Amino acid sequence: MRKIISLIYLLLISLYASAQAPDGYYDAIAGLSGDNARLALHDIIDDHTEIDYDNIWGYFNNTDIVSGIVLDIYSSTTYSFNTDQCGSYTVEGDCYNREHSLPQVWFNSSAPMYSDLFHIYPSDGFVNGQRGSLAYGEVGNASYTSTNGCAKGSNSYPGFSGTVFEPADEYKGDLARTYFYMATRYMDVMSGWSGDNLQGNSLAQWTINMIINWHENDPVSQKEIDRNNSIYNIQGNRNPYIDSPNWVDRVFLWPTSIAEISDLEVKFWYSNNSIYFSDNRVEDAELLIFDSLGRSSVEDKNTVSSQFLF
Repeated sequence: MRKIISLIYLLLISLYASAQAPDGYYDAIAGLSGDNARLALHDIIDDHTEIDYDNIWGYFNNTDIVSGIVLDIYSSTTYSFNTDQCGSYTVEGDCYNREHSLPQVWFNSSAPMYSDLFHIYPSDGFVNGQRGSLAYGEVGNASYTSTNGCAKGSNSYPGFSGTVFEPADEYKGDLARTYFYMATRYMDVMSGWSGDNLQGNSLAQWTINMIINWHENDPVSQKEIDRNNSIYNIQGNRNPYIDSPNWVDRVFLWPTSIAEISDLEVKFWYSNNSIYFSDNRVEDAELLIFDSLGRSSVEDKNTVSSQFLF
């Protein structure tokens, strides 16, 4: 199995910045990784302003709009705000409603998850009904496909064999970062939830593996950045994995401490404007270095020792 070490430049030089967040917003995560970093991020984005679920219809006008049209994640139907909201539906294209991307039955429709805008999206009512409370996955043979490519059927991704719902490619990254947000914002209560994408106080490992691929193949877009900023103005918290996409690896792939990395005979250090990296194992390794804005600066595959100048 390929070993991946994501080395974050800002971690080594103790500097921090974010592309969209206010100055200092994420200072508490500096030097942390794994569950320690997830806990630090949780404490930053916890206790957001809870909104009334009935008001979400109106908030969609700010969070999910392009040229006056509803951004529907499950259909290619063009909807207008307010006039096309559900209501009843019988076929795809009838109306749009409020989709909990992490199904509300998984957390017993409890607050504040029930009205957390970060995981609630406008979606075609009929397609939403097809999804129901199915886990997200990747479909082999589809029993249903929506007009924008969402599919329902048996999961083909290793780790789970049940029926799943696969979102359209253009929204997979968005929803992956939504799930990483949920696993961070609610890590203190997730152990009481129940759903096929979940395990303990986090996401199931097969889900993490799958949506990391989604996250990498569908990078953060301007619409996500705008949505993150809009929700911040409403709820007072942010999705860290939109602000700094490299934190997905840092939180969900990195071990919790540098000591654990040393146990794997992997070492890195910063000296005289250089990052030094060595790996004494026989397996191949991949070294990824990101700058403080989450941009990939260096990629070095199949290396056992390297020096990079900055």
